[in-house]
Amino acid sequence: MSNIVETIQDVGPQPQSFDIERATKDNNNYRTVAWSGRYLQVTLMSIPPGGEIGLEAHPETDQFLRLDAGNGRVQMGAAKDRLTFEKDVSDGWCVLVPAGTWHNVTNIGVTPMQVYTIYAPAHHAPGKVQATAAAAKADTNDEPAAWSVQPKHASDKH
Repeated sequence: MSNIVETIQDVGPQPQSFDIERATKDNNNYRTVAWSGRYLQVTLMSIPPGGEIGLEAHPETDQFLRLDAGNGRVQMGAAKDRLTFEKDVSDGWCVLVPAGTWHNVTNIGVTPMQVYTIYAPAHHAPGKVQATAAAAKADTNDEPAAWSVQPKHASDKH
């Protein structure tokens, strides 16, 4: 399998084009930031069987996720302990997360769940690659670029 992810460079708020489905399927990292704009960001994710994206809420960020391979279970709700929305999703499904909504996607399949996500505004350092969820959690240098437009007071909740 070719690793197209290695050829994608986050060029910041410059024009960019690539085969996102192929890049998503070829990505082996927990998170690869593929493009960072002033107002949104595209990341590729690979979640191993039994793994999860992680329960979180973005107070001032809408989020779009699309599965290009694998099977997942999305849970969302108004509070961390009140996830009232639950749906099984698979290849071709999207998940739309309104700002402030607690959410998680768990891989319920036997193969990696390949996902791309669009944040508006950006959430990660341009070009950031995190091989595993543990590496992402431990990363203390993962802030959006200074040129990205960010909310004034909001911070993510985990």
